[in-house]
Amino acid sequence: MDITHITSLLGGIALFLYGMSIMGAGLEKLAGGKMQGVLQKLTSSTIKGVIFGTLITGVIQSSAGTVVICVGLVNSGIMTLTQSVGVIMGANIGTTVTGQLIRMADISGDSLWLTLIQPKTFAPVVAFIGCIFYVFLRNAKKKNIGQIMLGFGILFTGMSLMDTGVSPLRESAVFQNLFVTMTNPILGVLVGVVVTVIIQSSSASVGILQALSSTGLVTFSSAIPIILGAHIGTAFTPLLTIGGSSKDGKRAALIHLYFNIIGSVILLALVYAVQFTIGIPVWHEVMNKSSIANIHTLSSVCAMLLFLPFSGVLSKLSMLTVPDSAEEAQELSMPVLDERLFKSPSVALQQAKNAVVKMSRRAARNVNLAAPLLLKMDEDTVSAINVRENLIDRMEVAISNYLIKMTDQELGDDESHAVTELLNFVTEFERIGDYAVNIMEKAEELNEKEASFSENAQRELHLLEQALERILTLTNDAFENEDMRKAAQVEPLEEIIDVMVERLRDQHIRRLKDGVCSIDTGVVFLDVLNNAERISDHCSNIAARLIGMDAGDDYDSHTLKSIMHHNPTKDYMLEYEECRKTYLIPLEEMEA
Repeated sequence: MDITHITSLLGGIALFLYGMSIMGAGLEKLAGGKMQGVLQKLTSSTIKGVIFGTLITGVIQSSAGTVVICVGLVNSGIMTLTQSVGVIMGANIGTTVTGQLIRMADISGDSLWLTLIQPKTFAPVVAFIGCIFYVFLRNAKKKNIGQIMLGFGILFTGMSLMDTGVSPLRESAVFQNLFVTMTNPILGVLVGVVVTVIIQSSSASVGILQALSSTGLVTFSSAIPIILGAHIGTAFTPLLTIGGSSKDGKRAALIHLYFNIIGSVILLALVYAVQFTIGIPVWHEVMNKSSIANIHTLSSVCAMLLFLPFSGVLSKLSMLTVPDSAEEAQELSMPVLDERLFKSPSVALQQAKNAVVKMSRRAARNVNLAAPLLLKMDEDTVSAINVRENLIDRMEVAISNYLIKMTDQELGDDESHAVTELLNFVTEFERIGDYAVNIMEKAEELNEKEASFSENAQRELHLLEQALERILTLTNDAFENEDMRKAAQVEPLEEIIDVMVERLRDQHIRRLKDGVCSIDTGVVFLDVLNNAERISDHCSNIAARLIGMDAGDDYDSHTLKSIMHHNPTKDYMLEYEECRKTYLIPLEEMEA
């Protein structure tokens, strides 16, 4: 094997991998954002998940890519862990499409038609047409089609170069001995794992094996362990993406790993059990590109069929690896809303209120988690906030639909009024959750710019954070327990927070003018103040509604707050003074 063949082999591998990459990228762009939508909507059963996992992976030519999308959807709460199992199993089947395309290189014959359909004949033509589309056309869709065609042509050109590069290996005694050692299943599996981990694609690993088949040295006994090893190797790519993911996101990546490892080990054991007992007639026969592609597809299908009745086992195994505490399991559960309770409206209303209480606690938790991110970024916290926010949004829809359906029942005036008020409370708590996410995003923006607040700004934000935590606690306790004493404490604190925000805004503008803070931090700081003010406003709305409901007054929250401000009670003034001492005086001392 001379230097020319070595360079041909290396160049062929490079073109093959590059062609696969740009073809997959083109297919993904052509599909647009539809993949995630399909995965989300059409995975209601494991079978459906397998089908759509297969189709989507066949489109993007990457099982790891599909699993990464799955991890993202599970991480955000859009897809459940159970839904992801079928998609992941289907992804392994879809990734074998590349090998089935490559098998066309085995087509041979003397007729013009057979010559034309050989990849080495049409691949350069496809690449040329794709290049014209990609370079000269402005339409985005046509450019994507051109990219797909270009990648397709480059892929097969690379395969042809690899075939040329490995041709001398047919006569190489060293290479022959190497493939004899590959008949050792453990060694073969390790080779498949290592090569796939390095090049990050089982399709590419199998494609290289198909190129090597032209040497006439690749037998069933050496290829099967390598192919099964490639299955295992491709499961490591998604593991690199789970940093900062939620626990369910990490579990989805682990499902892929466990499915591939356990499935490959079982299949390998079965194959060798058959060989050592009754024997496999083709065991020592030479494989071509077609037979390698078929084994790659068949092994993926068999692994899927093996696990299909036991898909729940994979979920449980991943949950054992990344367990939830009892508190976390409770916190991230969806509330039970049973429509059968409509026959007893008071019970149904209590059930709905319990759900809103959960929602309120989650919104407050997100605010309390988001605020510290302004001072110190933590990716795990960001992920937890996103998961909880998605849950809050889902709860808003579920609770609102439940309450609206309840209005179709025969309700008394008090019950109808309670339904209306609960709908208002749902909206208020959902908005609090949104503002928590806004604060988190401002923290991310600050982190991306590698900027930080001045020491004075940090102390001010910490004091504001304490005030927000208190007003949220008062609001939630008042709502949950119908505690009017705590509800009455909300509005004085909200007034204090408004004053704090105004003073902090003025103080920060002075720092900007003096050059103490940068423009980047200044804008973020002011945006955070706006979000904090709005959170306290929603707390005020909730408390005012509670007080109005208790008093039997049919005022809107703004009217009730106006009454409290213009005709403050003794208790109101005492609470205001207490809040002033706790929050405003320390702020004034900071300013001095």
